Amino acid sequence: MTEITQIDVSDDRQAMVDDGDFLPEIESVRFVLTLAEGGERLDKVVARHLPAYSRSRIQKWIEQGNVTVNGAAAKPKQVMAGVEEVVVIPQLSDEETAFSPEPVDFPVVYEDDALLVVDKPAGLVVHPAAGNWHGTLLNGLLHRLPKSTAVPRAGIVHRLDKDTTGLMVVAKTVEAQTDLVRQLQARTVHREYFALVWGEPALDGTVSAPIGRHPKNRIKMAVSTTGGGRHAVTHFQRLREGSLNGSPVSLIRCRLETGRTHQIRVHMQAIGCPLVGDPLYGRPHLAAVFPRQALHAFRLGLLHPVRKDPVVWTAPVPADMAALLETASISLDEDWYGTDYS
Repeated sequence: MTEITQIDVSDDRQAMVDDGDFLPEIESVRFVLTLAEGGERLDKVVARHLPAYSRSRIQKWIEQGNVTVNGAAAKPKQVMAGVEEVVVIPQLSDEETAFSPEPVDFPVVYEDDALLVVDKPAGLVVHPAAGNWHGTLLNGLLHRLPKSTAVPRAGIVHRLDKDTTGLMVVAKTVEAQTDLVRQLQARTVHREYFALVWGEPALDGTVSAPIGRHPKNRIKMAVSTTGGGRHAVTHFQRLREGSLNGSPVSLIRCRLETGRTHQIRVHMQAIGCPLVGDPLYGRPHLAAVFPRQALHAFRLGLLHPVRKDPVVWTAPVPADMAALLETASISLDEDWYGTDYS
């Protein structure tokens, strides 16, 4: 049995934060230039009249046709003569429109008055952030469930990486969300994953090593050796062995005790068995084998937040990962979906 242990006593609890769901009304702004403003560029003049907005943002409004001069559409780099009437229609930024309803498709495997369980496909971002302000699961939830505007983060209580597939639970009420967050804090929510990794890890093991931001690459996480990371525990079990392009691979089953960013990906890299297809933590020279990390959240169990009875959902691996396993000569045992890994 393989075990990596490092002790970290950082608090595992994080409060939910309401990002705000209602968009402010934006009214047009009208002003008349003075003679003294003649000879200046329009973007510079508008920036002085509207100091709350950056010049680059104002330039974008001009390019989009949201600024007029004497009733005509303004032109980029336009120079003013003075005494013109300028009308500006401020536009909301991507950040300001991020928390808005949008029709986004996602499979739903269960729904009742308290919660909804999603089988997230690859490529779907869970929460708006830089580079992905729109088309996220949160936007889709606000569209499907208008009442979720009253629930922080539209009821999202945990996340999956963009290219990780599988089960997520979403609360439909504040009461259900509070209960689910408490279950996550108490580590009574059971989350299990299938992952295809390079190499042959031990038949079973536990990686207990704190995870923090990578010291040199800020988009990556890493096992912390300086005591600055957050407590993270992953249990794994090797299920099958195969090969891809002549290199050994293994299908493993992982159970999370904690839910840190990129946890399984970082922990598997830490024991020398990174995920197949992982663009951040995998093996670059073998990246073409699969276009994303081969990771699927196939089993989710918790106590129903209203009924208080235990409930479990499973989701089969998606078609692309099933094809990858077939290429590696690895077969899935249907019994694994219904068997607890403890």
